[in-house]
Amino acid sequence: MLSKDILRNKFFKIRKKKYHKIKKFFFDPLKKIIKKINKTNIYIAIYMPINYELDSLLSMNIQSSKKIYFLAPAVTVKNKMNFFEVKKNDVFQVNKFGILEPIVKKKLSSLPDIILLPLLAYDKNNYRLGYGKGYYDHYLNNQKKKIKTIGIAYSFQETNKIPINKYDVKMDFILTEKGLHWFKWIF
Repeated sequence: MLSKDILRNKFFKIRKKKYHKIKKFFFDPLKKIIKKINKTNIYIAIYMPINYELDSLLSMNIQSSKKIYFLAPAVTVKNKMNFFEVKKNDVFQVNKFGILEPIVKKKLSSLPDIILLPLLAYDKNNYRLGYGKGYYDHYLNNQKKKIKTIGIAYSFQETNKIPINKYDVKMDFILTEKGLHWFKWIF
């Protein structure tokens, strides 16, 4: 099995070579998940796309009968990731990693119901390969509430097996240009 570093390098190059913009309806399958959540207000955590990642900002166009709030990640002074409410036309700042994050860090009292996860690769065992800092895994491992996780990727980012450790969190779903695939029924 290839190491995580070798896989990161391989899939970054593949994604850069095969990158293409997604259609505006790419995120429509999320409506199925939103509908199944037994709440009127839904909190969806997006990510700020970098390095040829799929643009999760397009998810902000989802239409639903429920009220949807969007949250974006920011790294705090203690080097922890938290999520803050954002709106379509908000202005962002560049953080120490060169990633956009909210300027006004008004923390919500509600945790995300759904987190859209960026990734370099994923496997059939529900695992994702990120950039190696562990921000999402750390955040998810420290929550008392179960948060639905959806990896956002192109289908060509699938690999046979990703090496894992005890801190890696399994995804519940993967959304690709071929549709929404769930690894287990979690409702």
